[in-house]
Amino acid sequence: MSKKEEMENKQAEADYIEDTGAITLDENDGNHKIELITIIGEVEGHENLSGSSKTTKYEHLLPKLAQLEDASDVDGVLVLLNTMGGDVEAGLAIAEMIASLSKPTVSLVLGGSHSIGVPIAVSADYSFIVKSAAMVIHPVRMNGMVIGTPATFEYFKSIQDRITGFVTDHADISRETFEKLMMETKVLTKDVGSVLDGKKAVEYGIINEVGGLHEAMSHLHKMIDEKC
Repeated sequence: MSKKEEMENKQAEADYIEDTGAITLDENDGNHKIELITIIGEVEGHENLSGSSKTTKYEHLLPKLAQLEDASDVDGVLVLLNTMGGDVEAGLAIAEMIASLSKPTVSLVLGGSHSIGVPIAVSADYSFIVKSAAMVIHPVRMNGMVIGTPATFEYFKSIQDRITGFVTDHADISRETFEKLMMETKVLTKDVGSVLDGKKAVEYGIINEVGGLHEAMSHLHKMIDEKC
């Protein structure tokens, strides 16, 4: 390969990472091939956010996850999260896709995984969080004008039930405890909800274990070996 071709390949890989937030990690011995997926900034929904916003676009991730499920040369998936949350429908779609993968999956929360980032974090087969990270749990919010009718209340409740149901189905926390954290009034000064650091997220059973990249990668390789 010429130097020019090598530079073009590196640029293409850089562009791919920027567009999709994904990259393939190869073990030196060639035993395991792991796909890295990142959930960063705000999870973008049906409307484009401003160009200055860090976003995760679900229209990029959903086809990528489908491709991974069908890829015979990919052994496992590592999901890195540092997100403020975002669009509920898009976030739940991503979470459902990750949860439905047949390949071993591990998530790692770095910085934060707030709001709709919570279902995405627990959607993997096993989850890690660093001690300094945080998770914010709060009720569903909606931007713009909201018509105050019983139908609107029921709509909000149905969305909240979907989120709560997903989290409690994929984590070791009861519905009652999760809803209590969600409706806490003494933690956030201008809102309702709870902020959990890494240790607390594990104690409540939302995340499986406190750990960093080494622990997450090691556990994923172990899961792949056990599956084989």
